[in-house]
Amino acid sequence: MSWKIISKLKAKLDAESGMVTKKRGGSLCICLVYPNSYYAGMSNLGFQALYGLFNSYPDILCERAFLPDKSDIAEHLKSGTPLLSLESQKPLSDFDIIAFSVSFEMDYLNIPTIFKLSNIPSLSSERSDYHPVVIAGGAAIFLNPEPVADFFDIACIGEAEEILPSIIHIIRDIKLSKKWEFLSRFESVTGIYLPKRNDGSLEVSRAYAKSLDDFSTTSLIHTPDTEFGDMYLIELSRGCPRGCRFCAAGYIYLPYRQRSKDFVISQVEDALNDNRKIGLVAAAVGDFRGVEAICDQIMERHGKVSVSSLRIDGFRDEMLDLLVSSGHKTATLAPEGGSQRLRDFIKKGISKDQIIKACERLTERDILNIKLYFIIGLPTETDEDIEEMTALVKQIREVVIEKARVNKRLGEITLSINPFIPKPFTPFQWCGMAPQKILEHRIKLLKKSIGNLPNITIQVENLKDAMLQALISRGDRKMSTLILKSAETGSWKKAGKELRINIEEMVTRDIPLDEKLPWDFIEGNSKEVLLKEYREAFEMRSAVRNL
Repeated sequence: MSWKIISKLKAKLDAESGMVTKKRGGSLCICLVYPNSYYAGMSNLGFQALYGLFNSYPDILCERAFLPDKSDIAEHLKSGTPLLSLESQKPLSDFDIIAFSVSFEMDYLNIPTIFKLSNIPSLSSERSDYHPVVIAGGAAIFLNPEPVADFFDIACIGEAEEILPSIIHIIRDIKLSKKWEFLSRFESVTGIYLPKRNDGSLEVSRAYAKSLDDFSTTSLIHTPDTEFGDMYLIELSRGCPRGCRFCAAGYIYLPYRQRSKDFVISQVEDALNDNRKIGLVAAAVGDFRGVEAICDQIMERHGKVSVSSLRIDGFRDEMLDLLVSSGHKTATLAPEGGSQRLRDFIKKGISKDQIIKACERLTERDILNIKLYFIIGLPTETDEDIEEMTALVKQIREVVIEKARVNKRLGEITLSINPFIPKPFTPFQWCGMAPQKILEHRIKLLKKSIGNLPNITIQVENLKDAMLQALISRGDRKMSTLILKSAETGSWKKAGKELRINIEEMVTRDIPLDEKLPWDFIEGNSKEVLLKEYREAFEMRSAVRNL
């Protein structure tokens, strides 16, 4: 064993507070794995909630593991030290269950590395009864598990709070059964997908929690090595009632659910008693019924708050006052569509006037730094839409400059430019991604028009990474071969060439509406609803063109 690796793990533990401590006893041992860095995993509220859920069972011992950084991977390979759990520095191969929590498709690429470092075959077909049972869940998995289905014995399609009790009931007997006899017990459980059983006729229903007040989803472990530092995160709701046509989160978490105001206030009290800054988490915090009462409670106790998002047409004066009193100097808004035509096309439901008004309200309260999220490459987008985007940004800049004249302090406008990536279970799942040359052309237009203006910063997502994400997002079982080859070669582009996969051709392809999709076996969102939204969007586009 490498003392360097063990000492690093112990140092991380020493910096944490709130960690679950259990005796090893006769417990069933589960290692919860986040296939990315410790920083990314511990910044993920869902990962923390799942860790707490597993450990809420007296006879279950759950520990954590993460993808080591590059230097530590080299140390693992050099020293022959297997991947170890954080809490007890135990090899992953010694656990009864390995449970992957996967929120993002790009983390699929790290899964073979986790297996390699753990001395466990990546493919479930190559593992024996002596290997741990491997389970996967998380948003990426219940969007489309097929690109990594061959890696897992069990995939959870839906929310852990609803599925976990059934899993725990069954896995308590794991040591009494051969693996496949054990796995067959899951066949009738809602939300459980057994990849080996998928012969093309399988149907799996997505599971979701009916009442969010039946459990809490808050920060459990606090560590400085995370995006949120000493912040206490509280989930307000799941899903989004808005129905933007590109947004997976707005569809896979349907129906939209909110916690009760009193339940959230009780969690706020816990955070304030612990003297922590509160982070309110929701698709749109301003949509939460009772947010004013929560803001009042925090302000009365002289607390501080941060919010995960501000809906342009939905934030209230109380929320803005609380952000100001908490020291906020930056706010993030998401117009997404650059032009009004595109905002209507994607069903964003906001106007240019509302965007400008939101920026005015922020600057009036001395929040002068504004981050704006835009999507380029949306279906039907043209250069004229980009021109309208730049005109909007220039107008927002004038709002900020006007305020700067008053207080003699100039704010910063940051544009986050992200390519459209088609996602399963959205009305735009059939639409191809814009070709890389077109995206590069649109970015040049943006930079030429506003890139040199003072106090404007343009951040662009890596286009090649976005294309890979699009490939995986709509991929089928064949993607597992690409993912394995990518881990072997260290380059997904090289892997694609070796496997003769034309990545751009696949990601830019418009899928025929009658084509069977890799994720069609998952029930939960009516395909007819998605088709209706798709047709309405393009019929609206046709109507505009005929005017």
